[in-house]
Amino acid sequence: MSRLNMHRRSNNKPIRLGVIGAGRGMGFARGADEAVGMKLVALCDHWKPLLKHARTTFPGVTPYTDFDRFLEHDMDAVVLANYFHQHAPFAIKAMKAGLHVMSETSACKTLGEAAALADAVESTGRIYMLAENYCFFAFNQEMRRLYQAGEIGDLQMAECEYIHPDTIAARLARAPGFDHWRNWTPSTYYCTHALGPIMYITEARPVAVNARSVDYVPSETQFNAVRQGDPGSTILCRMDNGANVIVNGLSLRGHGNWYRLHGNRGLMENLRQGDRGMLRIVHDSFDQKPGEVGETIYRPEFPVHADRARKAGHGGGDFFTNWFFAEAIRQSKAPILNVYRAIDMTLVGIQAWKSVLDDGNTKPVPDFRLKRVRDQYRNENWSPFPEDAGPGQPPPSIAGIRTPSRHDLAEARQLWRARGHLEKPIARKR
Repeated sequence: MSRLNMHRRSNNKPIRLGVIGAGRGMGFARGADEAVGMKLVALCDHWKPLLKHARTTFPGVTPYTDFDRFLEHDMDAVVLANYFHQHAPFAIKAMKAGLHVMSETSACKTLGEAAALADAVESTGRIYMLAENYCFFAFNQEMRRLYQAGEIGDLQMAECEYIHPDTIAARLARAPGFDHWRNWTPSTYYCTHALGPIMYITEARPVAVNARSVDYVPSETQFNAVRQGDPGSTILCRMDNGANVIVNGLSLRGHGNWYRLHGNRGLMENLRQGDRGMLRIVHDSFDQKPGEVGETIYRPEFPVHADRARKAGHGGGDFFTNWFFAEAIRQSKAPILNVYRAIDMTLVGIQAWKSVLDDGNTKPVPDFRLKRVRDQYRNENWSPFPEDAGPGQPPPSIAGIRTPSRHDLAEARQLWRARGHLEKPIARKR
């Protein structure tokens, strides 16, 4: 039976999984086991030292350095944990090869890619899921359950933030090479860890954005080093039900994740201080239902497989991404984090950056569920990444393109060489 006709595997057989990206992808690889009904069969990475290390962890798994050969392996699904801005072309090629796809963090880098990605999901009938693991923290899963049951009524306003500062050494290690995507990503682009859980909990859709970015202050010049993107931004999203959602990030001081939802019947949030896994629910006295109390604070548990989830990375999210992906494949049913929500989350970051560069003016978040809407954007390639540089393309910072000092660049390259990374300059159009 060909892959293209194999819409559903027997529930008694494990889903044969391949993972591209032997760095971040190792978390997904380790989670592909009998608990979720998966079996890891192949790994792919173009960086040979990283792939060699992965082979020692998974000695029975077939390694590949070529993506096209990897797709020929006998498997059912792939996880894309490759570079942030390179997912859509890989996803499209994998689905056309008959494979289900789970893509991490960002669905695409341009609106043109978003249109092609939606087309591919619809034409192939494959399962596509965004691996936005922050949705699956225990408190976010509990907030989804409560919200869908009407605990706080309809969403009116929400605040969410993903703040993740790093030392200069850690940042350079995460971004080996001057042209690495992490060094060129605008501050609004990495918004799914903040906005994703709000969309998961409420199923509300963003329809418009306004945004502002902040530049490094003079005392942080050395901390910035070779990075081009700004340290933080604020996005104001207008949702399709009229609610406002404030999205804050990214590498500012004060590491943490926080989600606060105001409904017309109450409030719920995870705590910002102390045990941040605790959930707080508030009902004002004048509209409490019988049996409700003014304030409840507790630590919710995972709905299933709690022991496994507690051992997984990213607050249990790394377990549940695999689990929900496998469930979607077994049931032949699109997951909550389907291609359209993946595109919505991603386009918020792209359109927000357009807003930043246009003095905060409103930009729409087009609905790519509609083919006639997709048709308007098929040729849009607006992108800040080095390989797309050229006339009309945006800078990754409100400061424009930065020129790192010779000292900073030399120190960075020394660290990269020590990690086995040899820079390959990208041919720029600028």
